[in-house]
Amino acid sequence: MSLRTTDVAPRPVRGQFNRTALIGYAAFLALLLYGLAHTYWALGADGFPFGADDANPEYSAFQHVGRDRLAPWIAGGFLGSAAVALLLAMPGRRRIPTSVLMGASVFSAAAVLCTLADFRLLGNLAYVFMLKFSAINWTVINQLFAVVSVSLMVASAVVYQRRTSGACTRCGRTDAGAGWTSPEAAARWGKRAAYTAVVVPLLYASTRWAWALGFPLGISDELWEAGKKDHLWIAGAALATMGALGSLLTLGLVQRWGEVYPRWMVGLRGRRVPISLAVVPATLVSIMVTIAGVMYIRLHFQGAFDNQKDDWGATVPEMVWPVWGIALAAATLAYYFRRRGVCKRCTRR
Repeated sequence: MSLRTTDVAPRPVRGQFNRTALIGYAAFLALLLYGLAHTYWALGADGFPFGADDANPEYSAFQHVGRDRLAPWIAGGFLGSAAVALLLAMPGRRRIPTSVLMGASVFSAAAVLCTLADFRLLGNLAYVFMLKFSAINWTVINQLFAVVSVSLMVASAVVYQRRTSGACTRCGRTDAGAGWTSPEAAARWGKRAAYTAVVVPLLYASTRWAWALGFPLGISDELWEAGKKDHLWIAGAALATMGALGSLLTLGLVQRWGEVYPRWMVGLRGRRVPISLAVVPATLVSIMVTIAGVMYIRLHFQGAFDNQKDDWGATVPEMVWPVWGIALAAATLAYYFRRRGVCKRCTRR
């Protein structure tokens, strides 16, 4: 009896297992080290970066919680996450249901993104491009490490789910067909996501441009005059312009110039744009924008803006940022699905 080609397991590419397994072990190591660091701080050491010890505690979800109460909880959370990451990284299938391990990974990531991290990650990214490094402080560095750690954990959970379900660990495809991940389907829903990711930041930028031009849109005259004296509105307009330009680059995820360098790019024109050149920065921005938006929503429910009801322009536009972040992430994923081509591991299209 002859075997069909689909009955034969694809031959692994050299180093493929090591690369996928490395994600899980990297997540385990990062989470373990950070859990031990918080244990160190819980025992009384200096340098705790969150809560009341934050460089800017007014942005923190634990503004009035000191190190003695907060550090042990964070240490337990990261050490527990490290244990889950190790289970995900080790070869074979665990007795714990996959859905439980996946849920634990998502919960850990959500806890970090919604409580420990905030808009300063996005703000510092903008300042780096403006060559202003003074705003980068110890708390922001810790936020970045925490976000990277749980992001690696989620990536490891995705690899584990693929491995235990029989899908290709590299691309996630199976013999059942591509479905919504096919290039044709991704082109349809990716375009809607991309246009959404363009519109939202432009709405935000319009308020900042109005302030810089002398129109106190959505803010009181008193606040506008105070910001004018300190030249805050000029800086705000500059940051908003960077965001607007970035949103226009999002169109590259659905336009030809996002796949092939245009004619005016001397030396590169006609060449294909590397997938990672679009996917990596767009993914990072989508995460940081979502984090920033969630922070503003959290502060709203904490009552931080109760005395600023006449200044809705300074806070409400940012609360829509999660829509921007999620739409950008979806558009980026669609771009990847459209351009990834044949998998080098499983040879599926």
